[in-house]
Amino acid sequence: MAFGRSSRTKTPVEPVTLKILVAGGFGVGKTTLVGAVSEIRPLRTEEVLTEAGRPVDDLHGVESKTTTTVAMDFGRITLREDLVLYLFGTPGQDRFWFLWDELAQGALGAVVLADTRRLEDSFAAIDYFERRGIPFTVAVNCFEGARRYPTETVRAALDLDPEVELVMCDARDRESVKNVLVAVVEHALVLADRDHASVAT
Repeated sequence: MAFGRSSRTKTPVEPVTLKILVAGGFGVGKTTLVGAVSEIRPLRTEEVLTEAGRPVDDLHGVESKTTTTVAMDFGRITLREDLVLYLFGTPGQDRFWFLWDELAQGALGAVVLADTRRLEDSFAAIDYFERRGIPFTVAVNCFEGARRYPTETVRAALDLDPEVELVMCDARDRESVKNVLVAVVEHALVLADRDHASVAT
């Protein structure tokens, strides 16, 4: 007797794909973050820092850094069976900021990665996303040896709006980075639902 296919056979789920930017200052850990969480071999566009670049590359606080991202980092992570994130790490140096507009197109939201030793390097990224209305979460990369500050102290120093979430993370740790990405997606979806509701009324 032939049996038909079980009615319990699951239909393959077509995942929703979302674009998330990873931004922040030079040497803050963006390439490390994308590499820590990507389920594919991340695409990197790193070049060696040269003597010719020293007049324009501010290495204060990251004197041991020998490479820099000149275009973008790219990775992918499946958060759920029906949700895949494409991660685009932006270049951190001023001279490559012209690429940000291209990378930001179609982005659901962004992570602004911050280093408490150089918080001022985060202001440009925060301003960028605020001006363009792109939802973002600030993630403080807790470097070894860096002084730890209460969340509210960091929030005040960055002058963040109350609705912007700020989390502590380790850019080298997969689970820590996943928590950051979940926070970004949830924040962006809450804002999208709120905007949709206000338009509907």
